[in-house]
Amino acid sequence: MRVPIKHDLPKEEVRRRLRERMPELPQHMPGGAAEMTSEWPSEDCMKMSVAAMGQTVRVAIEIEEKQVVVALDLPPMLSFFKPLIAAAVTEKGTKLLSGPKS
Repeated sequence: MRVPIKHDLPKEEVRRRLRERMPELPQHMPGGAAEMTSEWPSEDCMKMSVAAMGQTVRVAIEIEEKQVVVALDLPPMLSFFKPLIAAAVTEKGTKLLSGPKS
């Protein structure tokens, strides 16, 4: 599933916000307990894995000039929740990218 999130920030600011705020992600997961790993295979690509409630979601975040594309590889059990997950990713991602610059 791909979720595009529009932004009007320089790429450097998007990278900074992702690096600073991604550690907060597990506290937003249902049940409040999640394990997360992340890596930056390139300057404009962040990959992560989030495990919660017996399910693991792999995520690739591509930073583009005018949008961030969040690609989620959902396990079959979570595929029924695609609309809810897409809405949550859009809401949280927009909030992250629209906050004030530091």
